[in-house]
Amino acid sequence: MEKRKTLILVIIVSIMLAACSFLLFYLLRYQNTSASRMQNKYEGDIIAIRSTVDFDADGVDDQTDILDNAIEYVGTRPKYKSVYYASGYPDDEYGVCTDVVARALLGSGYDLQELVNRDIHEHPEDYDITKPDANIDFRRVKNLKVFFDHTAISLTLDPKEIDQWQGGDIVVYEHHVGIISDRRNRDGIPYLIHHSGEYQRYYEQDMLEKWPGKIIGHYRISE
Repeated sequence: MEKRKTLILVIIVSIMLAACSFLLFYLLRYQNTSASRMQNKYEGDIIAIRSTVDFDADGVDDQTDILDNAIEYVGTRPKYKSVYYASGYPDDEYGVCTDVVARALLGSGYDLQELVNRDIHEHPEDYDITKPDANIDFRRVKNLKVFFDHTAISLTLDPKEIDQWQGGDIVVYEHHVGIISDRRNRDGIPYLIHHSGEYQRYYEQDMLEKWPGKIIGHYRISE
């Protein structure tokens, strides 16, 4: 009987230790919660801008809406996989960097799949596309660069001009794209909300000027 009680006790303690270990791992790896986002080290006085446009008429301005939707999307912790979807937008738990932008805009009333496809047909000479495909064209960085050059407000490419970078802006690198966070490092440079690969630890990172690629575009959807 004593041996049985001891065995049961060992099993219970083992389960509790395993549960605690998993919880600790989860907190350390997935600490991108709303609480941790509030731990902003920047102590300056940059005022977050608000757009005068509320495109989807949901009571939230575009700038805030895009930021909120980007945070909500990466909060689902999408896994990285670059594949073709007949639906255009990924319909599973996977995605790539462009899907962060596409989902942020879709939740704000802007359907990039439709908008990019329309712009490609209206300005084919600006896109290096032989045969347009609405299901994938809006998920390519080079196409988004052209589209935003046509339709969005172009802003500074210098991360050190910190007051010119606002949460909800879009940044395009040579082979990457993301949304600017409202969280800033101690120098006032904002974090980057992005999706760069299967082993990416956090989706909101102090990477704006550290990403290994040149910034070639910085855009705001509306004023």
